[in-house]
Amino acid sequence: MKLSRKTVPLCALVLTLLFAATEFNPISAESRDQLEKTDQLTIAVRRLTESQYRHTIRDVFSPEVEINARFEPEQREGGLLAIGSAMLSLTSSGFEQYFALASSISDQVLGDELRESVMPCIPVAAIDHDCVRQFVSRFGELLFRRPLSAAELDARVATAETGASQAQDFYAGLKLALTSLLVAPEFLFRVETAELSTASAHEYRLNAYSMATRLSFLFWDTTPDKILLDAAASGALYAESGLQSQIARLSESPQMAEGIEAFFVDMMQIDGFENMVKDPAIYPKFNQLVSDSAREQMLLTINDLLITNGGDYRDIFTSNKTFINRALAAVYRVPYTSQEEWAAYEFPEDSERAGLITQIGPMSLWAHPGTSSPTRRGIKIHEIFMCEPTPDPPADVDFSLVQDSTKGTTRGRLLDHMENAGCSSCHGRSDPAGLALEHFDGLGQFRTLENGVFIDVSATLYDGSKFTGAQGLGEFLHDDPRIPSCLVRNVFSYGVAQLPRYEDRDYLQEQTELFANNGYRISTLFEEIASTAEFYHVRIPEGIKANSEVIATTP
Repeated sequence: MKLSRKTVPLCALVLTLLFAATEFNPISAESRDQLEKTDQLTIAVRRLTESQYRHTIRDVFSPEVEINARFEPEQREGGLLAIGSAMLSLTSSGFEQYFALASSISDQVLGDELRESVMPCIPVAAIDHDCVRQFVSRFGELLFRRPLSAAELDARVATAETGASQAQDFYAGLKLALTSLLVAPEFLFRVETAELSTASAHEYRLNAYSMATRLSFLFWDTTPDKILLDAAASGALYAESGLQSQIARLSESPQMAEGIEAFFVDMMQIDGFENMVKDPAIYPKFNQLVSDSAREQMLLTINDLLITNGGDYRDIFTSNKTFINRALAAVYRVPYTSQEEWAAYEFPEDSERAGLITQIGPMSLWAHPGTSSPTRRGIKIHEIFMCEPTPDPPADVDFSLVQDSTKGTTRGRLLDHMENAGCSSCHGRSDPAGLALEHFDGLGQFRTLENGVFIDVSATLYDGSKFTGAQGLGEFLHDDPRIPSCLVRNVFSYGVAQLPRYEDRDYLQEQTELFANNGYRISTLFEEIASTAEFYHVRIPEGIKANSEVIATTP
């Protein structure tokens, strides 16, 4: 389906108007006194992540819709892209990319191959008012994650009819309406709204559609489906029974695997594979296939251990059950006899592998292009699994000695480096965990020698605790109380897209204890957090004045 020459000026007009709409700031100066004037308040705006965008298009239209585009860079805050999404805007070039992508999606959705499966009606003429309204209303609700307002619906119906009149083609006009939905800020950004509680004129609660959106993106990493949106429309989500019914439905769906996977991609910074490079002279086995396979191995391991088998989260540090393919087998130096693309595999005890962090993925991600990096590995373990970020080093530190890979072992160079008084406090905390992993080079290949010297993988922590090698580290992490506490903090922060506040500490401690009592199962943790009032708590953005304390009522 092509647009005629007559519709080109209209496309330009739509692009101009929609580009103006990207100056999207619901928490603007004119809304500072919203609390005093209306029962609705925008409290958060978060740009969709790439995976959320892709999953939404697939689930709203069809898995057959191809999305070939480079998305604007995402931003990590507090260790999570989910938090950084609330700090992202949209550049003019980014909008142009979204517009081109929206046009491509519209062409596919309304093309001959998919049109019949997505259309809710059959047009009887080039201008069919009722059919346009049905289409825009149905897909607008799914894309905006709420029903369209009368003005939003009327504007797009008018756009479709104008385009259809000029082109004498119903679908040419409908393409303009669909494209406008796909580039609207209300689709590209998750807009959360609070409303006055029915119980009190002085209390605010999260709007039911915003509740539905939090639930859906936490459990499924996609837009709410019609069932969840209907529960929001009826007010069922405000009742404990209605909320629990939806949580149970979401958690029992196979789609929950995608939600949990999306969380771990974010928390474990698996998106880093996109920019990983290795020196081919030092690591000739490394290529794009190995990189892609290492990423997939991490996800398959997480899925099998934590989702399919509902295992103990802490076992990711000790279990050697995983999956490999032929490309990874060559790097691990193990035989691959399966005729399948992937095969289950368990590393033997003498391999010194210890759970997920000693797989090729983390070992190569947390290293330099040409060397291993105990410091980087230790920093990542503390940052990702313990929620303990490491400050940047002083500007005047001399790294030349530690970066000289021709002299001695990395351990020796690091110990010399740590004699610098400005370095010892941080390195004393981060380096021991990394030094225990030194039997794995910068690609994650096993080794016992560095520059002809046997590698010492013993480690002593700042508190005097000692362990040896990757297996000793894995056991230490498995039993460290900071590990489950950090996971609970991350799941909560990921779901609400905000850092916890000081007053959340007791709540997070309670959830950590409940997590332990439930066998450290990740799916149960999602369910428990989504069942609490704190998950839907309303936080008024800075700069908006309120006449009274604003709190969230229990859903």
